[in-house]
Amino acid sequence: MFDTEDVGVFLGLDVGKTTHHGHGLTPAGKKVLGKQLPHSEPKLRAVFDELTAKFGTVLVIVDQPASVGALPLTVARDAGCKVVCLPGPAMRRIADLYPGEVKSDAKDAAVIADAARTMPHTLCSLEPTDEITAELAVLVGFDQDLAAEATRTSNRIRGLFTQFHSSLERVLGTRLDHPAVTWRLDRHGSPAALRKAGRRKLVELTRPKAPRMATRLIDDVFDALDEQTVVVPGTGTLDVVIPSLARSLAAVHEQRVFIRLVASPTGAPPSRMVSVPRSPALREARHCARLPSVRAPSWGPRRGSAPSLSGCTRREVALRRVRGGRPGRWRADDAGCRSGPCR
Repeated sequence: MFDTEDVGVFLGLDVGKTTHHGHGLTPAGKKVLGKQLPHSEPKLRAVFDELTAKFGTVLVIVDQPASVGALPLTVARDAGCKVVCLPGPAMRRIADLYPGEVKSDAKDAAVIADAARTMPHTLCSLEPTDEITAELAVLVGFDQDLAAEATRTSNRIRGLFTQFHSSLERVLGTRLDHPAVTWRLDRHGSPAALRKAGRRKLVELTRPKAPRMATRLIDDVFDALDEQTVVVPGTGTLDVVIPSLARSLAAVHEQRVFIRLVASPTGAPPSRMVSVPRSPALREARHCARLPSVRAPSWGPRRGSAPSLSGCTRREVALRRVRGGRPGRWRADDAGCRSGPCR
């Protein structure tokens, strides 16, 4: 349970992209602040300094400590204020107990402040996020966006081949993650362009990108081309669409390789590392990056080794997934947070 005996004012913040709504209450329940605060360090600092000078210790409470709530929390800490989190699910359950069905920023800020004043057991302590964890959070988020973009582009390419040449889709669809395939589609995107280039020329051009599979790949491609003799109307557009999609997919794969190198503790080259979607380093980074109070993972000493939890705090271990790794299930009660992790 968070100790609020020395708190002079409870400042609830309903954070937003451009402005935050602040609601301040004294321990007796008197309202001392109720206005919108700009998403700007000087103006936020002025409000925090004014409340500190007038009431003493200021407790800043938010329901979203990450993303748009990062700047207000950092400024509050630098101004000498205490910061805590009221988890979103708990905040919504508490808000149902207040009259009125209209949801507004002013009401949410008032609920957050009053809940912290009257129910301190619902609060979660927020420890400062170190630089490594903050960087991992950004890298993990970017990697997840790139993974979604790669999936979308691959599905679009496979969908076009399924529509116009299903045999070719069966050969190339499952190999779109290979750089040789995207490189080849960038230059010969349609069945007619592949057939015109010729088997021997394609093998010679593909071998530098895929020495071991070049001959087998091109043989499979020409076998697929021979299976279909009819030309579906609209097949000619593949010369324009497929190369563009292939370039986009190759660029996404290159960015994911770069993110893999940046997130690697050893700087191992791509050939010595596991693929990004299955990387243990990024899996643990995704776990730790969700938690504001978790330190960076402790990396293994060997080259390309996976991270371990040997150096994690008790809170980190307590917040690991339980019950067979079911999504969203966290053991938060041992970490002093009955309402789940702060997100």
